[in-house]
Amino acid sequence: MPRNYENQSPTAFQRLPEYKRGDDWIRAFLCTAQVGHIATSCDGQPFLTPSIFWYDEANHQIIFHSNIAGRVRSNIEANPKVCLEASELGKLLPSNAALEFSLQYRSAMVFGTARLVTDPDEARRVLYGLISKYFPKMTAGKEYREITDKELRATSVYAIAIESWSGKENWKDRAHQSDEWPALDEKWFE
Repeated sequence: MPRNYENQSPTAFQRLPEYKRGDDWIRAFLCTAQVGHIATSCDGQPFLTPSIFWYDEANHQIIFHSNIAGRVRSNIEANPKVCLEASELGKLLPSNAALEFSLQYRSAMVFGTARLVTDPDEARRVLYGLISKYFPKMTAGKEYREITDKELRATSVYAIAIESWSGKENWKDRAHQSDEWPALDEKWFE
């Protein structure tokens, strides 16, 4: 019988609770994950947009940016409730049972409300944080030109206030194997 998800937190009911990870793990993962997928919706139509992002730990928010005009901005203006997914994939995990094939993965889901960052000082601060995540050895005003007013007017900077999150990790060496079928040869696990 299916679970009733109505009026439940978006992180309720994890199918495999042994894969669940805690807050410290999620924070560390978000600090290193390279690409996030931002889910927005408008008029019942969902959209998914890949993006670089930064977890601003001091303010418990996710920072990302997009074009000054476009689908992301219009969707967030219509419905600021968003979700971010970030994941890392490892090796494929074969099995001798069809429903046990799997893969190694780590992932985090973040749920919250997005807002457009309109204060220029805040926008600069969070954009420098975003740049520092991906290019920690580079400094504004030294290796690259500082953010200009014109550049700020040409981009939309967003902060997602985190309301809930969840993390999962399956990094097993092998998928479950059935004892009701011949074992796989070792070549499948290389």
